Amino acid sequence: MLPYPLRLNLDASLCCVSPLPGCRSSSHTWLYPSMAGLGAGLGARPSAAFEVDRLRPLAAPLRPARSGKLILPKRRFTVSSRLAWVEDELMEIRESEEKSSVKSKKRPPLRRGKVSPQLPVPEHITRPSYVGSKGLPELCKGQLLDAQGITGVRAACKLAARVLDFAGTLVKPSVTTNEIDKAVHNMIIEAGAYPSQLGYHGFPKSICTSVNECVCHGIPDSTQLQNGDIINIDVNVFLNGYHGGTSKTFVCGQIDDSIKHFLKAAEECLEKGISVCRDGVNYRKIGKKISKLAYFYGYHVVRRFVGHGIGTVYHSEPLILHHANENSGRMVEGQIFTIEPILTMEKTECVTWEDGWTTVTADGSWAAQFEHTILVTRNGAEILTTV
Repeated sequence: MLPYPLRLNLDASLCCVSPLPGCRSSSHTWLYPSMAGLGAGLGARPSAAFEVDRLRPLAAPLRPARSGKLILPKRRFTVSSRLAWVEDELMEIRESEEKSSVKSKKRPPLRRGKVSPQLPVPEHITRPSYVGSKGLPELCKGQLLDAQGITGVRAACKLAARVLDFAGTLVKPSVTTNEIDKAVHNMIIEAGAYPSQLGYHGFPKSICTSVNECVCHGIPDSTQLQNGDIINIDVNVFLNGYHGGTSKTFVCGQIDDSIKHFLKAAEECLEKGISVCRDGVNYRKIGKKISKLAYFYGYHVVRRFVGHGIGTVYHSEPLILHHANENSGRMVEGQIFTIEPILTMEKTECVTWEDGWTTVTADGSWAAQFEHTILVTRNGAEILTTV
């Protein structure tokens, strides 16, 4: 889709395409072409001149190529007997999409590896109340913290952000997700904190590592990363009685342009969701902004997983939906919660493995997630999970 229509200005020998937002004048002919539609509409061998009233709108909407580039003429050009450049561009797009498709199909499906025993945590490190409990903690009501509490969450979030940056440096071909988990675990406990995921409803590891088609909650194991993989690493820490969490999708080695575009779109969706946050705003605006942008890029938002309040309690209200919704409720100054949308390249269902945690796309299409913890202020939102 285009954010604005295109006007075709024609004379006896020249033709140019130029953007003009908003106009609906009957004196102009408006087109919403794709490159394929442009080639079909103008033809391979047009005559030297066109008449405006003989042109008709083309049906196919313009979509960005998987490389993320919109291909449009940038200057006037002479209409010749052959539009060879159109044919060349079409050929490049087809070849790029075919190569991307072949690469994706060649990736082996994700399989569960060997999960090593749970890593120990020194006794002097304070543990969350749910550690050792088999049941899933009840979702508590929203938590508004005082100045001391906000300072505590801010410190936990800073640590989580530093740990996540460190984890990203470990992402390389042949490295196992278990090795990443062990290194991160050691960094967290050396900082005097507890890895929030460890022991939460029986989760056996200190971080979540979600590779390729894994939507979220991947359990670190003996799986070796390969060149061209993507991996979301989700880090949460419990420091001095306060939780803080963040996640990011990293690339392993070299990836093709279609995946680069996908990851850029997923991160931009998170940024858009954060941009609407401030005191008094409806929570639903977050999901509307995210889903609108994801749709624009041609991707899909996973509805099953949500953001949440965080502080002295790991998960609390409000629940932040990342898709378009009509839920009521408004943000309040001083509130802290996570925004963590998950995008998939194709529209698909989610399937959870027998381990009760690892959730993957049903069709094997890839997923990407980015997460920040934010503090709602009177005039905006402060991102707490930055270094």
